[in-house]
Amino acid sequence: MSSSLSLHSSFIPSFADLPDRGSVSKNSPTTVSTNKFPTWEKKKQISNRNLFKLSCVMEKSIDGNTHSVVNTTPDCLNAINVKEEASVATLLMNLDNKFDPFDAMSTPLYQTATFKQPSAIENGPYDYTRSGNPTRDALESKNSPTTVSTNKFPTWEKKKQISNRNLFKLSCVMEKSIDGNTHSVVNTTPDCLNAINVKEEASVATLLMNLDNKFDPFDAMSTPLYQTATFKQPSAIENGPYDYTRSGNPTRDALESLLAKLDKADRAFCFTSGMAALAAVTHLLKSGDEIVAGDDLYGGSDRLLSNVVPRSGVVVKRVNTTSLEEVASAIGPRTELVWLESPTNPRQQISDIRKIAEMAHAQGALLLVDNSIMSPVLARPFELGADIVMHSATKFIAGHSDLMGGVLAVKGEKLAKELYFLQNSEGSGLAPFDCWLCLRGIKTMALRIEKQQENARKIAMYLSTHPRVKKVYYAGLPDHPGHHLHFSQAKGAGSVFSFITGSVALSKHLVETTKYFSIAVSFGSVKSLISMPCFMSHASIPAEVREARGLTEDLVRISAGIEDADDLISDLDIAFKTGPI
Repeated sequence: MSSSLSLHSSFIPSFADLPDRGSVSKNSPTTVSTNKFPTWEKKKQISNRNLFKLSCVMEKSIDGNTHSVVNTTPDCLNAINVKEEASVATLLMNLDNKFDPFDAMSTPLYQTATFKQPSAIENGPYDYTRSGNPTRDALESKNSPTTVSTNKFPTWEKKKQISNRNLFKLSCVMEKSIDGNTHSVVNTTPDCLNAINVKEEASVATLLMNLDNKFDPFDAMSTPLYQTATFKQPSAIENGPYDYTRSGNPTRDALESLLAKLDKADRAFCFTSGMAALAAVTHLLKSGDEIVAGDDLYGGSDRLLSNVVPRSGVVVKRVNTTSLEEVASAIGPRTELVWLESPTNPRQQISDIRKIAEMAHAQGALLLVDNSIMSPVLARPFELGADIVMHSATKFIAGHSDLMGGVLAVKGEKLAKELYFLQNSEGSGLAPFDCWLCLRGIKTMALRIEKQQENARKIAMYLSTHPRVKKVYYAGLPDHPGHHLHFSQAKGAGSVFSFITGSVALSKHLVETTKYFSIAVSFGSVKSLISMPCFMSHASIPAEVREARGLTEDLVRISAGIEDADDLISDLDIAFKTGPI
């Protein structure tokens, strides 16, 4: 069998033209022009004004206190005889935004209170939004009345070309190099601070609070929102780092870069929903290829695999992925993708990801793991052999039920380029505002999950001893059949679980009577949610299929939030006591 999915080299004709995007982030498939990065250099002092030279397409000077351009040298374009002053209507449409290195057609939103500083004794161009903010300054065309330190203005200089990567030198507090295609820092010169012996890898909780945003020259503590559709280009024949938000956007790239780092992936891609992300994976396959997928999956995934994917001629085989024998017998020479959840949604079945990865790879197939229930905080499937890890960002990553989003993290640059091509071609990339919301929510992901998981454990233990509960499906309970296997490949059991009562009427009463649990599909929210999957998230699966898979109508699913656990347990207890006998 040929290498996995190699058949799609003809399906995607222009991969050779796509530049190397680096290890963790990506951008639109264009080469970055050095003159699109503002170069700030101390020029001279006139009176109380520190002047800096701004070198882009043409040389100008800038007042370090106000950031406004000072016409101390003639601009070549001004030598042309033009109307002395444009009308207000024209001026309104031609804001020269000197605070945006990417020339977005819509001014970036710096929704931040404070800014990271270059050192303990040196101030950057911004420190606190009350004193100055790039978005406000773009409107006012002024800045705070402080002297601007020259080394806080990023100096981008074409350094050298390595392979197909254009490298630029970034001079701020210390010298670094940056990959012009990915905007990610390349460690070609040692950083003095790295000489100190420190812990090799920080925890996820620490990584979430220390996003190294290489897409923001002003080091705002909150990632700027580039709510723009398009970007101004340096010339008619030369592309800047961004051209159109469908192809790339600094806010989305900041999120994708962080997610790749959390998952230890080569690249990550954000989509408009989890289902859009999964659909993109299926578009890697052609007619006659086979997918081996679990039979206990999220209802939307089941609908995609059962009703949509077969239309393209792809064969889908459904198996119980907890049985290695079933998986092994289903994987064959035409298998291109193995698809599983562990734990599964909603019955918390546990699969041996390591062994299934070995089986898939032996046949040249890829392994996709839907890690939505675990998140990068609790499980990293790449360490177990996965090739693609999917997250519904709607769930734990964003955490507040305020956006839809999906993530595909991948290993291997070839696969990454194929998925980027699909994301761009199909227009399924996550919108900048949703990316910004996700970046805001993700900072507390580790803290939220810790509390949610503790609540889930307490509620599951309460239910496991309740006389009106027949069975609890939660890998965190010691008597769960997959308990030991699960904890060999994850750090915790998470906060989503289910249980059966043996009575549809009682289950319905529980769901409708509790006051601290909201009846809603989805999970991973700070708010506790409760549902009956057969009538909600998994209703699209035919009743006879659900019954054959053991998905009974009395099943209740709970997603524990961050409320007080005692209140949640008391709420359930009252519902049980008032329920039908």
